[in-house]
Amino acid sequence: MKAQYLGLVGDVGGTNARFALVDTDRRVRNLHVYQAANYASLTDVIDDYLERTMGKRRPPRAVIAVAGPVTDGEITFTNLHWQVSEGDLLAHFEFEAVKLLNDFAAQALACPRLDPEDLKPIGPAIRGGGHDCPIVVLGAGTGFGVAGLARGPLGDLAIATEGGHAGFAPTDEVEVEIWKRLQAKYGRVSIERLLSGQGLFDIYRCLCELGNTDGACANEKAVMEAGAAGDAAAGAALDRFCAILGSVAGDLALSFGARGGAFISGGIAPRMADRLAASQFRARFEAKGRLSHFVQEIPTALVLHPYPAILGSARELEQMERL
Repeated sequence: MKAQYLGLVGDVGGTNARFALVDTDRRVRNLHVYQAANYASLTDVIDDYLERTMGKRRPPRAVIAVAGPVTDGEITFTNLHWQVSEGDLLAHFEFEAVKLLNDFAAQALACPRLDPEDLKPIGPAIRGGGHDCPIVVLGAGTGFGVAGLARGPLGDLAIATEGGHAGFAPTDEVEVEIWKRLQAKYGRVSIERLLSGQGLFDIYRCLCELGNTDGACANEKAVMEAGAAGDAAAGAALDRFCAILGSVAGDLALSFGARGGAFISGGIAPRMADRLAASQFRARFEAKGRLSHFVQEIPTALVLHPYPAILGSARELEQMERL
């Protein structure tokens, strides 16, 4: 007997396109990862996946997380020559329903469902505020993503944002000097200018200039490798990155009223989990002056699950089915 499926779920970024099926027991099955650049369009990738997994059959619904803002059911990818709309996917595949959602919004939906082994607590694991309170998810990679999750008895509502483009606020003289250099280079300095792959490298270069040293690292990957190997300049850049991440996470927790927790995701932080846990991240998270008592009760955790946007898309699929 052939398996029955609730629908197709996906997580599509500038590099990889991941797809899976959700069966009638709410299990995610048949995960496959594609190199997006090898395909002319998203429909080509989905065609390949469905032919591989289902033959001529089609699932009734689809929820696909995408890296970027979704406007009126459409997205134009930054790093791919793809433009995708829910209407085009409905017409091409004859789904009953299709939803595109921001990838960090999908991750926000996933966080309440993650198992303990999928999370690394950073600092005290205090559950003040209860499980029905808002949460916030943030993370650095190619850019900096932010999403919130409003929780209620009828279900959870993910709130996609462009919070990574909010302005960066330095907290000490070193960060003021970093801000000055980035302002001269870029103009306006957003959070993403520091908390991203390029941002990590820019922090490294700025610290080398401030210390009158010639940095040997040529890119952010080299900074991470050198820091892990004990290089002092690279280590200082990584520690500063972690500290700034803590300040930003605390600000976002205040902005969202995220008593349910602040979850750190993205491509960079999980690669330096131990350093992040030992850094000033939590101290900077809590350093909010008159509101320090508020954030001290908010748990923070690093997301270790490799495919949180797939899990979040599956959860959105479940919520669609109940409507």
